[in-house]
Amino acid sequence: MSMFTLIILLIGLGILVYSLVYTLFVGKERKALKGNIDAQLPENVQKHTYIRNPIFLAFAIFFGIVIVMIIYFSLTWTW
Repeated sequence: MSMFTLIILLIGLGILVYSLVYTLFVGKERKALKGNIDAQLPENVQKHTYIRNPIFLAFAIFFGIVIVMIIYFSLTWTW
């Protein structure tokens, strides 16, 4: 495994771990709904609805890594 691939892998893994921890943290805060399904979202999440959504974050990370890998392999592949 090249150094570039290892660095990209570690960066992606770090972001994914952060996203998982953040999702678990927010999930524990929201557990106190007590039957109110349509409760208000926290103000911080309302201000950044797309940035704070872990699903969108996971898709963005995945496609970012795929694009970087495509560019890397297209530049280093010998035809």
